[in-house]
Amino acid sequence: MKKIILVGLAIFAVSTSGALAAKKTTKPKAPAAAATTTNTGGAAPPMLGQVSAADRELYAKNQRDSGMKKK
Repeated sequence: MKKIILVGLAIFAVSTSGALAAKKTTKPKAPAAAATTTNTGGAAPPMLGQVSAADRELYAKNQRDSGMKKK
C-alpha cells in the first residue's frame, strides 16, 4: 500500500513540476525604438523564402482553376 502511494506521489510531483516551471518564464522585452532607428547600415540582405512573380501567377491560376473567388 505504501508503495502505491509513493509511486502516485512521485508521478504527481514529476507531472506538475514541468507545468510550474513553465509559468515562471518571463517574456522577452521589446527592443527600444531608439536602438532600431540608429541603424545606418546598408540595404537589408534579401530574405529567404520570398515569393516571386511567377509563384504569384501560379497561385492565382490555381485558385481560378479550382473555382475560388478572388478576395
